[in-house]
Amino acid sequence: MAWLQDPFIWTALAQIVLIDLLLGGDNAVIIAMACRRLPRELQTRAIYGGMLGAVLLRIVMLFFAVHLLALPFLKLIGAALLLWIGIKLAANQEEGEEQIDGGTQLWTAIKTVIVADVVMSLDNVLAVAAAGNGNVYLVAAGVVVSIPIIVIGSRFVLAVMARFSWLVIAGGGLIGWIAGGMAVSDPSLQPYLPDAAWLHWAASGIAAVLVVLTGIGLGRRSQRNVEQAKGDPERT
Repeated sequence: MAWLQDPFIWTALAQIVLIDLLLGGDNAVIIAMACRRLPRELQTRAIYGGMLGAVLLRIVMLFFAVHLLALPFLKLIGAALLLWIGIKLAANQEEGEEQIDGGTQLWTAIKTVIVADVVMSLDNVLAVAAAGNGNVYLVAAGVVVSIPIIVIGSRFVLAVMARFSWLVIAGGGLIGWIAGGMAVSDPSLQPYLPDAAWLHWAASGIAAVLVVLTGIGLGRRSQRNVEQAKGDPERT
């Protein structure tokens, strides 16, 4: 039990937990957006199921952190996935509140949480791995410790979104913002892009606007189709 008296262990663990919490705010938003339309009795299951799958995959990613971030086109693919997730979630807000089958929606929410968390953690895993000085067990322990706080944060965001539905659209914009910044930081693009801060801001802003406008447009079109189908007995 000598490791309990090692100051490095506790310092590194504190750093890992802090990094996870600082970088976990976006993840809490993702979780809340993915689970917001579930019945209340399924929301907790979706949150814990999604977080469990995401954490397991994140720990696996830690083994390959340095190599993953150096792979060309990986961040571009991740950015495309985030754009799709952001548009999908923003569009669902505009479609109205018709309920989908609970079981199907539960697994859809869990899969959304897992995919989004893993994609958004591509940059985070390197910082966490560095804080743990390559000790995978220490890093895994830090991630596990931070789970309850992220879950609590997602429950808080859920409550706020239930009261202020426009925040769902804002959350979609946040996902787009992250996707834009991720895309221009891909190693395959670095030789062709200027090393300027404005490029990162511009890409993030454009992607955020794209997600919001596309999500709103698709959602409203879907809502109109549903209303037309209800008003036309021959189409039902």
